[in-house]
Amino acid sequence: MAAKKVAQEDKVSVFHALKKRALFALQVLVAVALLAWVVNPSKEPRLFPERIPVRFWHMWSGEWKDVVDKIVARFNASQSRYEVIALSVPSGSADQKLLMGVSGGDPPDVMAQWNQVIPAWAESGLLTPLDSLMTPNEWEELQATAYPVALKIGRYQGHLYGLTTGVNVFACYYRPDHLAAQGARTFPATLEELTELGSKLTRLDEKGQITRMGFMPMGFNIYAPIFGGGFFDRTRNALTLNTPENLRALTFLAESRGRYGYEQVVKFESSLNTGGFAIEWPFISGQYSVTVDGQWRVEQLAKYAPELKYATAPIPPPQGGRTLAGFANGNFMIIPKGAREARGAFEFVKFWSGVDQPERAAEFYTWGGWLPLSPKIAQTPVYKAYVKQYPQFQTFLDLLASENIQPTAPVPFQVLLTDRLTRTEEAAVRGTATPKAALLALEVDIQRELERRKRFGL
Repeated sequence: MAAKKVAQEDKVSVFHALKKRALFALQVLVAVALLAWVVNPSKEPRLFPERIPVRFWHMWSGEWKDVVDKIVARFNASQSRYEVIALSVPSGSADQKLLMGVSGGDPPDVMAQWNQVIPAWAESGLLTPLDSLMTPNEWEELQATAYPVALKIGRYQGHLYGLTTGVNVFACYYRPDHLAAQGARTFPATLEELTELGSKLTRLDEKGQITRMGFMPMGFNIYAPIFGGGFFDRTRNALTLNTPENLRALTFLAESRGRYGYEQVVKFESSLNTGGFAIEWPFISGQYSVTVDGQWRVEQLAKYAPELKYATAPIPPPQGGRTLAGFANGNFMIIPKGAREARGAFEFVKFWSGVDQPERAAEFYTWGGWLPLSPKIAQTPVYKAYVKQYPQFQTFLDLLASENIQPTAPVPFQVLLTDRLTRTEEAAVRGTATPKAALLALEVDIQRELERRKRFGL
């Protein structure tokens, strides 16, 4: 019996060993296949085989891919030297594919991005500084004319690594009919007034459950600049985390949720599709009286709720705070190190962004409902006609011109910092830590990361 048991155990061991080898072999095959795809992806038929190819990767799909394809076609028709060949890459694996392409010596020539990659990739030598591809006059002109935040998004350590082709900023969407029912004829001028009005606009059922939210602020990165704070001082090139202004902002967010109870608010929000991009957005149905969101909602509302009466306004500042302040991110174009055709890639970047011909590029921005790189584009007849068609869009243009709009801090660990800021806000609004303790924990955590990076020479 003992011998039989040993034999059975040997068979099991052999089986597990073979299974591990088969799994390893499968992983190797998948990795090789992925690398082969990155280095030599399936090729679309060339329309202009006599031209210099410029390989362009992006992450848009569906109707957005159609817009990108139209811009590419316009570029290819505008000149006879280059042919941009566009490839839509799944957003979940795009960054990994790019890194593998660079390490394999065959990256795309240009890539559209919206992830937090610029400082980390620039620090690792993976990106070509775009200012190195500009003439001195082009670089000087861009710095003088672009919206402040459009340059901030793409800059790191004095160089421009990403050129924006669509900035995202955030403002209030509100229902005038809801406000009028409370006797408010104009939108509140201060955050304190908006908070008070929001309490009056909120509705509860007979069980005390929230059925309509008047105003519920969220987003530490959005509200810190409004309170006069933020997370990076560009004059000192240093992080600013545990400051009195940031504490005021975090305390405001915690108190706002605490007014109704954290669980009550979560229960209300979980029943809604707040991220919906069609008729299901709860602002349309009136479940929010005032909410904060990006400029892309303007076209969504025109498409899915054209009869809805609404308006937009900047988030009002608290007493002692900053006007026209908040957070921004966006789409930007990068050129990887090792790109075969960096010059052609940059010609395409200039074409799309409007660096060289704002009048021509203005149409592209209207196709995507994007905020432009510079006032030169915003002042073209095409773009002004677009804003006239969607007048609520003007609020976001006004915000673009403000120095008080801040993007993510330009540090090589942007993803980690964003995650820690989210955890800090979560701890404060849940009540698991006081705002003061949550900020202190954030400061200690990030300091530990800075020391780790210094220790390993990162």
